[in-house]
Amino acid sequence: MTALRLKARDLMTEAELVEVRCRSDWQGIALVAHAWAVIGAAMALVAVFPNPVTYLVAVALIGSRQLGLAILMHDGAHGSLAASERLNMLLSQWFCACPIFAETRAYRRYHLQHHARTQQEDDPDLVLSAPFPITRASYRRKFIRDITGQTGFQLRKAQLLNALGDSVWPLRQRLRRAAEALGRQIAVNAGLFALLALAGVWWAYPLLWLVPLLTWMMVITRIRNIAEHAVVPDSNDPLRNTRTTRAGLLARAFIAPYYVNYHLEHHLLFYVPCYNLPKVHAILSRGPYAARMEVQSSYLAVLRLATARPASEDRPGQLVSNVRRSREGVAMSSDQAASGF
Repeated sequence: MTALRLKARDLMTEAELVEVRCRSDWQGIALVAHAWAVIGAAMALVAVFPNPVTYLVAVALIGSRQLGLAILMHDGAHGSLAASERLNMLLSQWFCACPIFAETRAYRRYHLQHHARTQQEDDPDLVLSAPFPITRASYRRKFIRDITGQTGFQLRKAQLLNALGDSVWPLRQRLRRAAEALGRQIAVNAGLFALLALAGVWWAYPLLWLVPLLTWMMVITRIRNIAEHAVVPDSNDPLRNTRTTRAGLLARAFIAPYYVNYHLEHHLLFYVPCYNLPKVHAILSRGPYAARMEVQSSYLAVLRLATARPASEDRPGQLVSNVRRSREGVAMSSDQAASGF
């Protein structure tokens, strides 16, 4: 089945479309700079005040900005992070994708299929939303795997094995293939480690870069995936096969950075830069389709919907194949900066 389509001019006036389509080099630079400034400040917080509380706060802040880099890379994949295509790709690939072991162009090829076939049988991201609703116990198990780094470790392991290629190939061929696939990402991360070492805080790389990447980023990536497409009212209605979730200051700081919560608006107008999505939401909220739009009040409200299956139906291991497929989907989203935007 093919989902219904809405034309941009059905949603807003020509003048409004021109306004929200506007892309700015400086706004793109500012968002990327903000992400790295928060990361640097969180690391400095732990370096100056080393204790368990500041460490946990820093891990959550850095993990959220790592997801933020994925979001900004995603904007780059849509060509909307900057007005200049050269700057768009420079920011997206080298400052957003490579640090989190992702790749913009590969993600773009994969992600555009998701936009073309949202919530249809051939949507590559369907595995991320199809298993829901689940039981609270099932989500609790997933949360524990995410927060303890098990999910992140398995995804990175899968990424490395995929980069190495077939185990029957000669070692030199496998290493050359891995270098082609991950060479830039490894080089950027080596540079990040070197910068931290020169600053006298080499330990910040494993403890304040890799740990958030493998733990908190995995937690909020799953929450984001659930909020965007799980348990939506109508898979064939573009106003109801994805969702916008309202996010307050704390949610934006720790779960949903850089306007990622405006996912419905992004799907309707995927060429609009993320910093203009609040404008799109305001315009649509005044329009004739406002009542049909799938909008939830908070991420907690979405999680309640997604964990509404009765506890009596909890069957650990029953959905092993679905979980495995979901992990593969999340692996692609993580390796290519969190698919499903």
